[in-house]
Amino acid sequence: MSDTARLRKIVHVDMDAFYASVEQRDNPDLRGKPIAVGGAAARGVVAAASYEARKFGVHSAMPSVTAARKCPDLIFVKPRFEVYRAVSQQIREIFAEYTPLIEPLSLDEAYLDVTENLKDMPIATEIALEIRAKIKAATGLNASAGISYNKFLAKMASDLNKPNGQAVITPKNGPGFVERLAVKKFHGVGPATAEKMHRLGIETGADLKAQSLQFLSEHFGKSGPYFYGIARGIDERQVQPDRVRKSVGAEDTFMQDIDDLASATSELKPLTEKVWSYCETKGFSGKTVTVKIKYSDFTQATRSRTTALPFANSNDILEAAAGLLATVYPFKRPVRLLGVTLSALTNEDIAANTDQKQLGFDL
Repeated sequence: MSDTARLRKIVHVDMDAFYASVEQRDNPDLRGKPIAVGGAAARGVVAAASYEARKFGVHSAMPSVTAARKCPDLIFVKPRFEVYRAVSQQIREIFAEYTPLIEPLSLDEAYLDVTENLKDMPIATEIALEIRAKIKAATGLNASAGISYNKFLAKMASDLNKPNGQAVITPKNGPGFVERLAVKKFHGVGPATAEKMHRLGIETGADLKAQSLQFLSEHFGKSGPYFYGIARGIDERQVQPDRVRKSVGAEDTFMQDIDDLASATSELKPLTEKVWSYCETKGFSGKTVTVKIKYSDFTQATRSRTTALPFANSNDILEAAAGLLATVYPFKRPVRLLGVTLSALTNEDIAANTDQKQLGFDL
């Protein structure tokens, strides 16, 4: 491990059950009760669950019908993303009092590099305590924090004393902590990767550490060196305040499956408008549009098109998306979900492209 990595002070702040906590804050009748933010309909999905609901096994990304079965008294609350974004902005302003090196991961969590900070505070744990107290005072919400010498361990530490707590993993303790940890609990190791590791006899951080760099690269490609490092408590990724967004997307699950092209195509319009609205707000566009089609049996297909120039408006994105959707019609099964994603993002002058024909090819 390099001296630079060892000396860094990274704080990972993670709001506790963020969406659900905002709803309980704003509606006293929901406090102390199991709630799920999301749709209660048969096709709904849980976006967030309160800690009262989590005791029953309810968690984010779970189908609403499953959540209701696990917790019969579960209360479903419609999401209010404009409120969550406003609260998130309050929290970011608190972060900015301490450091300009802030890397948001989502509305409710971020990495902060406080190695050198605006308050000249030498102890990162005290910074984390202050930030959490200010978040509570400003928003009424609880935050947890992890403090360590790299991003991976700071992220892992923030889960150790949830909710409303914090934990530190020191350079001395980092490698041993990783060795004892089950690989399925590693941040960045999803279910499929964990299963692959298990098939290779890798169950813990110690098992991962026992593998050579060559072995990990052969089996996990570009992720091999990353796994080799974190197995030893090493992660030299920097906190990136200007992290470039790679794509913008929107998707919708339908109340009833769709089996005709006209109905499916009409569902693309609100998705492309949502994507373009975000792009306009941020001042960029993209050159690649991708359509995701999920069928009634949960199998899915994607189709992409890349253009020579950035898309100039939502109608152009809709036209491209509709053309891509038509390539999979007749549908092999009824469609339950459609998604539209814009990638190859750029801040080129898109106004100059409005009257120019989009030249493209399918990938």
